[in-house]
Amino acid sequence: MASTKQLKGQVAIVTGADSGIGKAVAIALGAAGATVIINHVSCDENADAVVAHIKKAGGKAYAYHADVSREDDVKAMFAFTIKKYKTVDILVNNAGLQKDALLIDMSLDDWNTVIGVNLTGQFLCSREAAKEFIRRGVVKNRSAAAGKIICMSSVHEVIPWAGHVNYAASKGGVGMFMKSIAQELAPHKIRVMGIGPGAIQTPINEDAWETPQALNKLLKLIPYNRIGQPEDIGKLAVWLASDEADYITGTTIFIDGGMTLYPGFADNG
Repeated sequence: MASTKQLKGQVAIVTGADSGIGKAVAIALGAAGATVIINHVSCDENADAVVAHIKKAGGKAYAYHADVSREDDVKAMFAFTIKKYKTVDILVNNAGLQKDALLIDMSLDDWNTVIGVNLTGQFLCSREAAKEFIRRGVVKNRSAAAGKIICMSSVHEVIPWAGHVNYAASKGGVGMFMKSIAQELAPHKIRVMGIGPGAIQTPINEDAWETPQALNKLLKLIPYNRIGQPEDIGKLAVWLASDEADYITGTTIFIDGGMTLYPGFADNG
């Protein structure tokens, strides 16, 4: 890992940064020297608490309310950031949600809501970020790249998940979206990468780890035998956004303790 301020002077937008993985990513980027826009849609108090945390540690942050599934909201967020901070260097497409149901019970609204936030939101934010990266180009002594886009995916980019077809479809879409825009934007010196978390201990999946019985069941899917922490994702996001990872683009890095190794086959070779 590079020095603690490897993102000094850069501006980052992290969507869905008021809790869970997004919060940890925002805090890590702030500790690495970036000015961080804390995008949120649900709770002003939580977003303000993340801003306060970053500022207390000596960083810079600002909370901005926007629904990433709404084009006007996304355009306004980028316009505000560029006006206030002159540019944007890093986008972390983290905002996501689940509305789980069996296929035969899933409503069209539940399908559209998840696809709208998890996939369309990444499209809208990435489009606005790419416009700014191309306009500005590479800035000497700032970053080797003109811009960096990190798309938060999931192990369910590749692992099917019955009962969660909208979520799994959205993450599978994120994987191909990320690769396609990485191919398109690489000639502009813009890097695009995915992060595919496995089981991370956040409020969104509390029922999977809140009791010893639930945790033991979950750990059967994780060869490394521990649940992930949001800070694990934050550290990876900082590294991917830094010049240490300058030759990485167009790939998803799974951070899952081995969940994508399909451990059910470990003793069935």
